[in-house]
Amino acid sequence: MFERIDGVSLDVLRVFESAARQLSFTAAASELGTSQPAISQQIKRLEQQLATRLFDRVYRGIALTDAGELLLSYVQDGLQSLDAGLLAVTAQQQHEVLQVATDFAFAAYWLMPRLQRFHQLHPEVDVSLITSERDQGTLPAEIDVAINFGDGRFKHAEAQLMFREEVFPVCSPQLLKGRALPLPPAALASLPLLHLRPENRSRWFDWAGLFRAFGLQQTPSPGSLRFDNYTLLIQAAIAGQGVAIGWRHLVDELLTQNLLCRVGDEVAHSELGYYLVLPERKRRQRLTQVFVDWLQAELAKGPGV
Repeated sequence: MFERIDGVSLDVLRVFESAARQLSFTAAASELGTSQPAISQQIKRLEQQLATRLFDRVYRGIALTDAGELLLSYVQDGLQSLDAGLLAVTAQQQHEVLQVATDFAFAAYWLMPRLQRFHQLHPEVDVSLITSERDQGTLPAEIDVAINFGDGRFKHAEAQLMFREEVFPVCSPQLLKGRALPLPPAALASLPLLHLRPENRSRWFDWAGLFRAFGLQQTPSPGSLRFDNYTLLIQAAIAGQGVAIGWRHLVDELLTQNLLCRVGDEVAHSELGYYLVLPERKRRQRLTQVFVDWLQAELAKGPGV
């Protein structure tokens, strides 16, 4: 009794399916690019392995036996399933997914406006953005590339400086309508200020730090609006609800579009900045390098999109 299929090859099953579907060894040979005697020999070997006759030889052709009919239905289902699996794997390889981690602000105001250019250059690569406002001292295992704010010290990772922190007050042009610009730093004390909640500042400049950097003795007004992420804060500034601390590189395009304007000429700097962070163990080294090269080319273009 036939109990195992270890000796039955996939090629033989494809030969059987072609011959059974077309009821012709000659047609199967033509379809598979081989000879009619070779098809006949493989069918004979399959019948011997199964100890079952699959075809009846009739006048001017062949016909399937009941066993052949039954086997054909299972083989066709199996081959279709295998083909679908191969296509799924091929599609997955053609569209590789790169896991990129960063914060909400950088994703919204610097990366997202540029990603279309990356997809145009590399349509086979999908970018999965993972955003968080928490400090990423250590990268999660699934991350391929991170763009993090900090001092460049990240555990088990290589960090490359993209740009340092450079900030200045910004607001909607409507908020300062009728006033001569630029305003002196002291004018900030009389303007409504938009604040990030302390736990969400991620070591960025806050208003107290900015006042100190500008040499102001006043205490910043507490403001009536506080936000848990920078993206919402900037949207409030665009809506004319107050003055925000603008991060160069993140607000450059908003200034170009006249959605925001600078309040004064003063700028504050720190030793912190945005870093390109690569884990020591790179899972997709080729794909990661493609993304890194593209990022560096974008940086070389300057601050505008």
